[in-house]
Amino acid sequence: MIQMIGVKKTFGERAILRGVDIHVKRGETMVLLGGSGTGKSVSIRHIVGLLEPDEGDVHIDGSSMSFSSKAVRQKLRSRMGVLFQSGALINWLTVYENVALPLKELKLADKKTIEKIVMEKLEWLGLLPAKNLLPNDISGGMKKRVGLARALTTNPEIILYDEPTSGLDPVMSQVINELVRKLQKELKVTQVIVTHDMSSAYYIADRITFLYQGKVMFVGTPDELQKSENGIIQQFIQGKTTGEMVLDAGDPTTRKKQSELIQNGGAS
Repeated sequence: MIQMIGVKKTFGERAILRGVDIHVKRGETMVLLGGSGTGKSVSIRHIVGLLEPDEGDVHIDGSSMSFSSKAVRQKLRSRMGVLFQSGALINWLTVYENVALPLKELKLADKKTIEKIVMEKLEWLGLLPAKNLLPNDISGGMKKRVGLARALTTNPEIILYDEPTSGLDPVMSQVINELVRKLQKELKVTQVIVTHDMSSAYYIADRITFLYQGKVMFVGTPDELQKSENGIIQQFIQGKTTGEMVLDAGDPTTRKKQSELIQNGGAS
């Protein structure tokens, strides 16, 4: 359903994506895993069409997101919901108003229908008691759920998440994880999730794509990831500070060393 094909992206002198190929199947939950600066969030932004690749393309059901007309891109985006890391709520709008915002801005429904849709999403995510509160009056976990409710108002086929459990305690993180699984099971959505949280990745992923130095190093199930004999992968998933992985991805010398590691068998 979603394909990144040989996508390259450079910011200034820094190559972030260096020929990324990712294929997400319909109805699948794919987790993008890897250290900071490896291109996970940049990949999400390419999928939703917020960035254009320097080379390569992104396809949604065979249609190019990168090089289509504005109308085609808008139609493809209308099939997606996005949950940003912070929740991206508007501080002066209530929970209800934040969730209703896409429907009002895009003029997708009349006032009565909007109210029905918003109340359904709030109830489904356990947010009805907070509907009249402002973002500053609710917890971090609740903000994430509000952001998710807003993403669901247009009944998307695809949901993209950028660090959905970031900043949450273990209990609230699991609440979000269970919601992700519930969405897949009950709504049959296709999901792509950026995370650093290994317990979340193992729980929610059908498959995991591991990015390193702007390239795909591994694609497989959580079980296959844990059993990988790749030293870089094992260092990452075990959280070790020593090993083959080079930690400072921003330094040119570091990037050269990372490239040598990949060329000498780091990729599997």
